[in-house]
Amino acid sequence: MNEAGACIIQRDFTVLVEKEHPGFEAAREQLTGFAELVKSPAFYHTYRITPLSLWNAAAGGMDADAIINRLAAMSRWEIPGGVVEGIRKWVSRYGILRLYPASEAEQLELEYVGAENGLLKELAGQIDFPDDRMELLDERHMRLTASYRGILKRELVRLGYPVIDEAGYHSGESLSFTLRDVLPNGRKFQLRAYQTSAVEAFEGKRGNGGSGVVVLPCGAGKTVVGLAAMERLQCETLILTSNVTSVRQWISEISAKTTLPAESVGEYSGERKQVKPVTVSTYQILTHRGRKDDGFKHMSLFNERDWGLIIYDEVHLLPAPIFRATADIQATRRLGLTATLIREDGCERDVFSLIGPKSYEIPWRDLETDGFIAKVDCQEIRVTMPELYQQKYTEAEGREKFRIAAENPHKNLVVRELLKRHKDRQVLVIGQYLGQLNSIASDIGIPLITGSMAQSERGKLFQAFRKGELQVLAVSKVANFAVDLPDASVAIQISGSYGSRQEEAQRLGRILRPKADGSSAYFYTLVSENTREQEFALRRQLFLLEQGYEYAVQREREVFEA
Repeated sequence: MNEAGACIIQRDFTVLVEKEHPGFEAAREQLTGFAELVKSPAFYHTYRITPLSLWNAAAGGMDADAIINRLAAMSRWEIPGGVVEGIRKWVSRYGILRLYPASEAEQLELEYVGAENGLLKELAGQIDFPDDRMELLDERHMRLTASYRGILKRELVRLGYPVIDEAGYHSGESLSFTLRDVLPNGRKFQLRAYQTSAVEAFEGKRGNGGSGVVVLPCGAGKTVVGLAAMERLQCETLILTSNVTSVRQWISEISAKTTLPAESVGEYSGERKQVKPVTVSTYQILTHRGRKDDGFKHMSLFNERDWGLIIYDEVHLLPAPIFRATADIQATRRLGLTATLIREDGCERDVFSLIGPKSYEIPWRDLETDGFIAKVDCQEIRVTMPELYQQKYTEAEGREKFRIAAENPHKNLVVRELLKRHKDRQVLVIGQYLGQLNSIASDIGIPLITGSMAQSERGKLFQAFRKGELQVLAVSKVANFAVDLPDASVAIQISGSYGSRQEEAQRLGRILRPKADGSSAYFYTLVSENTREQEFALRRQLFLLEQGYEYAVQREREVFEA
């Protein structure tokens, strides 16, 4: 028995980490490199080691021995033999299938470099390809039509065998520009060290880069990483992001931080259809169709120009039709940007196989320590429900139960009190349900931004908030992603999308930009006490807990007594 061990490793590949153990923080930091947090009750955090978490670790240069040795150092008891064998098996599969150009034009060759006889033939028999698109040459080599590159990678990941893609990329149409040394406002501009490292990791070694995901918290400059990757590659680029607000922020950043002329940058949205050497569009416009049976008429944007790079901003939001299109364009370099690789739809493997493995990630707390993102005080406030709502909640079922708890009117009183506490701060009140948001906005007398509001009106309100003309702003889920509000320092979350970990991370991200005076930010999540909303809140917080954040729990009365 290793009494210094903070972890208990179980046969089902879960790892329990004792929260009160002196080695808790060190163990959590180690585990995030090759496991994912799945539960965080009071005394033990539960992590799970999965094939995908191990493949991402392997893509980052970690081998099976390193993972096993780290687990052994943290474990209270001996690691179960099956876990050791499983780690070795899954890590060993990363790198035994390699894809490279064949001698024939428009053909690729898949090579198997492992030791298991007959494996490639067995896998080939389970891949659903037309007969003339794939040919098994021998036990170690298979030839396929190049256009099936993405489908092959996705199928093999599904079967448990990731592919190292060394088939290379075309350069795309060249585009000459540089990053500016001085911004239009006179401020000097240069990449931070971690941004340079992220670009270098994406670029990779010869034949082994150009496709992957960079994971950085909101406010850490993911857009700058994208611009730096564009400058390195000097090619025409398609940028896809989550909404029109984000499209215009990208265009603004391109104008401010690069020497690209305005006529070289286009917006492709519902309002404008500009296709330029650098084109910024949204996932929504590409997946728009008039009727369910219609095709996606804007998906042709992928082929409108000879793109050398496609940037997928907020890659965790990538919709299924974009995955299918991405499978067809594997010869184009692909950069995914996100604050979290978590997808609530379970499609992380599709991101891995079609966009690429995790190229670079840095712990949020490291950036906080270095002053690149703000320190945040996270608090969960448990709010009582009025008797009438409590009765409705008891009688309701399923989703209706959750919604009643989420729309608890007592939350309005807590919001008022928190606004008094932070009367000199820029505050966002964020929620899921429009009725609840309208109630709070009307009650407090603050403007509300929703998805139905015209883009021009949204822009005016966001700009007024940035200038300090508005101190408090209520926002629906449209503000979850890619909204640059640098002076926001308090977020009050009144409701959310069930147990969405990615939404929690994105909402916290709205207040992460460093504050001019060095002060901390505050993130409050209001939860109806003793309801399903409280259960879902625990799941929502998992990703941030994994990043080292802690939620102090307060009761409603404590807020008023403070």
